[in-house]
Amino acid sequence: MNMLNFDSVQVGDELPELELPPLDRRTLALFAGASGDHHPIHIDVDYARRAGMPDVFAHGMLGMAWLGRLLTSWAPQSQLRHFGVRFQGITHLGNTIRCSGYIVEKLEIDGVRCVRVEVQSTNQFGQLKIVGEALVALS
Repeated sequence: MNMLNFDSVQVGDELPELELPPLDRRTLALFAGASGDHHPIHIDVDYARRAGMPDVFAHGMLGMAWLGRLLTSWAPQSQLRHFGVRFQGITHLGNTIRCSGYIVEKLEIDGVRCVRVEVQSTNQFGQLKIVGEALVALS
């Protein structure tokens, strides 16, 4: 992780991208166990099909966790002041997810110098899966 500071970054600077391997059932099972979210639509193909889906698919919070990993690979978690997302599409098995972000604003809040970062994830077809923003404190 680079030593970031407020003066060394500019609006428009991009975060290093995070590209993940294709989504598989093992990842879904591990996330279900780690998160405690065992909803069958994410782990039981029969349930997913009865719900009208072709197969199981990723938990939305798994996608948010990937974006969180993007952010905390760029700046320490202790500097994250806000992180919010909007879910835009389902992440299906086999999708290769790319997480990216860039600085959209430099500002000061209550005497703390921060940057606002827009983040997003897309699959290998360029389909948007999650969009969001974070506020990161930088010294």
